[in-house]
Amino acid sequence: MNPHSDSRPGHGHGPGHGHHSADIDWDAMAAHLENGGELQLPVLHRTAARLGELLGPGAEVRRILDIGSGPGVMTCVLAEAFAGAETVAVDGAPVLLERTSARAERLGLGGRVTVRHAELPEGLHGADGQGTDRGLGTADLIWSSKTVHHLGDQQGALNALSALLRPGGLLAVAEGGLPMRFLPRDIAIGAPGLQTRLDAVQEHSFARMRAELPGSVPVVEDWPAMLRRAGLTGVGGFTYLLDLPAPLGGTARTFLHAQLTRLRDNASDLLTADDLGTLDVLLDPEAEQGILHRPDAFLLSATTVFTGVRAADDERRAR
Repeated sequence: MNPHSDSRPGHGHGPGHGHHSADIDWDAMAAHLENGGELQLPVLHRTAARLGELLGPGAEVRRILDIGSGPGVMTCVLAEAFAGAETVAVDGAPVLLERTSARAERLGLGGRVTVRHAELPEGLHGADGQGTDRGLGTADLIWSSKTVHHLGDQQGALNALSALLRPGGLLAVAEGGLPMRFLPRDIAIGAPGLQTRLDAVQEHSFARMRAELPGSVPVVEDWPAMLRRAGLTGVGGFTYLLDLPAPLGGTARTFLHAQLTRLRDNASDLLTADDLGTLDVLLDPEAEQGILHRPDAFLLSATTVFTGVRAADDERRAR
C-alpha cells in the first residue's frame, strides 16, 4: 500500500488527521490502528534508539511530545526508551487518547505518560494562537508520524513544531517512505499488477484529500529543505524496513484485511469493475484466495524519518 494510505506505523491515524474529522468512527478505527502499530514495534524500537543516538549521550530529555499520537503505541515506546522523561500524547480524538492511557497503564508507564487533547493545527499555536505557555509547552524531543501531511499548511506546521523545541531539542517527522507491498504481481485473480494500480488510486485519493484540506498550501515535499526552512540544523534522515515474509500470521492478515476494506470503501469510484471484483475476493473471509488465507501474502514497508535540531539560543543569534 501507498505510504499515504495511513496504516500509521506506530501511531497516528488516517484521513482527517487534521482533526476536522467528525465523520470518522474512531471507536471502530482504534483497534485497527493499534494493531498496525504493534506490527511495527520492531521498527519503532529501532527508531527510538536512533533518536537517542542523534540527541547524544549527554542530552537531557525531560519532556517528549508525540504529535498525532493515535492509540499511543509509539508514545509508550518513547517513554520506555527515555525513562527520565515525561511523554505527552497529543491527539484530537478522545477515544484514541483513552487507548493511550490504557496502554501506558498496562505497560507500567502510567506515571510518565500523559495525554493532551488538541485539534491540529490550531493546538500547535497555543490557546491564544501565539506562544506556547498556554499551548502544548516545550519539549526536548518532538515526534510526529504521518500527521503533517494531513494539515493544510505543512511548512507552517513544521515551523510551529520547531518553535516548541527547547534549544538543542530534536524534531523527528515520519513522512514519505515507500509504498507498502503485500502481494505478488500476479495473484491469479483479475489482471496482474493489482498492487501498482492500487498505489495509483491512493496517490489520486491522497492528492484529492490534500486539495480539500482547510488552508491547503502547495509545497514541494522536500522534507529536509522544509525542516531547514523551519530553522532547524543538522537535518538528516533514516529509513527502517519492516519485513514480514509469507506466510503471514493472523495479526498481519487482519491488519491487511482492514486496510483493503478501507480502500474498497473510500476509493471505489477510482477503481475499475475488474479490480473491485478482485478486491471483493481478497476481502471474502471464506475464500481461499482471500487475504486472510492465501499463503503468498507478505508485508514489506519502509518508514522514513526526517530529523532536525533546534540550535542553542546563542548559535541562533550568530546565524
